[in-house]
Amino acid sequence: MPTYREWVSGLRELGLGPASRVLVHASLEPFAPDVGGPEALVGALMATCEIVVTPTFTLRTLVTPPVGPPANGLRYGTDSNQEAEFFHPGLPSDPDLGGVAEALRAHPQAERSSHPALSFAGLRAGPALAAQTLEDPLAPVRWLAEADADVLLIGVGHRRNVGLHYAEQVAGRKSFVRWALTGRGVVTCPSFPGCADGFETIAGRLAGIERRATVAGGEITAIPLRDLVHVAAGWIRQDPRALLCDRPGCERCADVRQAVRVGAG
Repeated sequence: MPTYREWVSGLRELGLGPASRVLVHASLEPFAPDVGGPEALVGALMATCEIVVTPTFTLRTLVTPPVGPPANGLRYGTDSNQEAEFFHPGLPSDPDLGGVAEALRAHPQAERSSHPALSFAGLRAGPALAAQTLEDPLAPVRWLAEADADVLLIGVGHRRNVGLHYAEQVAGRKSFVRWALTGRGVVTCPSFPGCADGFETIAGRLAGIERRATVAGGEITAIPLRDLVHVAAGWIRQDPRALLCDRPGCERCADVRQAVRVGAG
């Protein structure tokens, strides 16, 4: 089974080293059984790279008002609000982000930003995390792009790639408003990103800029974040429907398409 040292070897095969900054998206499910646990990977990332950041989103804090702005990518109504949880700094990240995100969040040396739904956690990442505000939830991604960071995809595809949400923002794509439950009450969260179900279509446009390695039968990929944003934002500007999903009933992508039609008219 892959050990801490094998993770380090795989990361170094990608060209990562002491000056590397990484935005990590990870799942251990595709790797060999008994992979060593998320802590082994977090330790390898910490030992290999200078700055490590991962999304630690908590979408279960979101509540929906009875009415709100039009074309906002959701149906209004309070039916599910009783299931919402209050955000606090120790609230675990959403389970679908995987055990690596939660292990990094819980690391004794980790810091976490305070956005009640779209927080990030990091190691040696104070300035990146401090850049985030309610009005600018993807600011840590911008900070990392400007710092020549890499996106790391470890056992996951581009649907988990938060860098593509930042590319949408750079391209001027429509965003949304959401509301989150906190100890201070319900707070408004503007600039909320849309659907990621169409993000896999970016893969064919990244030839020549992504780097790959294999660890225990699973693939790990590094992509320069600045280049990723340049490619994806350029595609969206060329084709405003790029990276949208074709899933029937997706209200967010439908509202983005409607905004494109209105803008074109």
